[in-house]
Amino acid sequence: MCGRICDTCMRVCVCVVLLSIHPIMPLKRCDQRAVGFMRLTVCVLSWLLCVCWAPTVVEAAGTPSAPQQKALSLQRAFLGLDKCNACVGTSICKKLLKDQIRFDWWMSPDTTLPLAEKQSFPGNLTDDSLSWRPVVLSFLSSPRLHSSSDRSICRSVGRQGPCSIEAVLRVTPRFQSLNQSHLLLPHIVKGLAPPLLRCPSQRLLDRVVRRYAEVVDVGSVQMKHFSERDKLRLLYTLAVNQQPLILQMFPGTEGWPFPRYQGSCGRLMVWASSRPLWGLYGSSREFVQRVDVAYQLLQITQGLGHNSLGFLLYYTRLEEDMFGLLDDQRVFITDASSIGVIDLEQGFPPDPPSQTGSGGDIFSCLGQGASPCHRSPPCSSVRPTQSLTLLCTALLPRLLLTERGAQPTRLPMEGEAEAGRLARDVPLLLGVCADPSQTDWRIMAAVGSLMDLLKPMRPCNPHYTYRYPECRYNQDY
Repeated sequence: MCGRICDTCMRVCVCVVLLSIHPIMPLKRCDQRAVGFMRLTVCVLSWLLCVCWAPTVVEAAGTPSAPQQKALSLQRAFLGLDKCNACVGTSICKKLLKDQIRFDWWMSPDTTLPLAEKQSFPGNLTDDSLSWRPVVLSFLSSPRLHSSSDRSICRSVGRQGPCSIEAVLRVTPRFQSLNQSHLLLPHIVKGLAPPLLRCPSQRLLDRVVRRYAEVVDVGSVQMKHFSERDKLRLLYTLAVNQQPLILQMFPGTEGWPFPRYQGSCGRLMVWASSRPLWGLYGSSREFVQRVDVAYQLLQITQGLGHNSLGFLLYYTRLEEDMFGLLDDQRVFITDASSIGVIDLEQGFPPDPPSQTGSGGDIFSCLGQGASPCHRSPPCSSVRPTQSLTLLCTALLPRLLLTERGAQPTRLPMEGEAEAGRLARDVPLLLGVCADPSQTDWRIMAAVGSLMDLLKPMRPCNPHYTYRYPECRYNQDY
């Protein structure tokens, strides 16, 4: 730009000089001297303007303004990019920077939000700038817990103030062991808090590496293509929150009940959005839909324990916000952070009882803040019906029972006899299913009877596109 401005100034000067030598109109000698002096003055002023003003224009064009720099700094700090590589990854950063992912704070960084506790944000994502689809943007943990974990990392090396999180984590024995290995081995993840790693087999850890989407070359169980940065990001994610890894290991495109993983940027991860289940509670007109949701939940839970891969996926805790509904009325597990995994083929070695306190290294309790470090119970204590018992205790009663403990009496397409059977049998079956003192055989028998009772009541109309129109012609749907 400077060259173009100076070139223009030089042309002005040449034109002025030529006009002073060859005036357009004949002038008297005194007038010629005055005009020549005036034109020479214009030429000098034009040259000074070129020298003084052009660098300012170039600087203004090449350097972001102060508000822009502030916004970029806020965005980097908000995403956690200033703390990478103690983060998830950067696979979706381009979409954020290209404005292909939108949510309230990103569009207006000056918006005042209670960010200290806000972990998830609704947003929208596009691939072509024409059609947008809803997504969830979520941190690995809440910003408050991230700050607490960062402080604990610094205190582990005697620093009371801020420090380089990445530098501290790189010199830990756990990371050095990972960095020197081409495989993710069980002893490297031993003692980490997420239930995915409570009793990991080599086959399970190989699947973690093979499906890890934050590296360029995906599909190999060996980490020869992992840089040191990639290994640190993987270990940090394994220690803080298993959610993005579960979504990658067991994708919905292969029939698993998890939403699509879109990617991550810093400490923020993105996956497909869904509607919460709590919108179905408290309305008798939604009872048929609640029946369908209850049936799907039982079907999903059974599928987690019996699948072709030979992995037992089980709930370590259960809350209603773990599940969501898609537009086609399918139920998905939206929060996979409390899903445990047991390898039914390779099994697991005897593991010690769960420990609390600070018995491990700095990775052992990342993401748990100042609270005592908690690990899920040993895998040897997990019963085949543990997930079903949690489901029948925490969620199914809210879907199938009224406040008085019985179903609504007005049920579409059902007679009085069928309504009476539902009111009588469902509470009894839920009672058996929710009782941990019952044998596994009795619990599974109660679940089978409950599903047989609910199956004929499931609606079959275009609103339920995940099973329509097949449900009209095949009773298996």
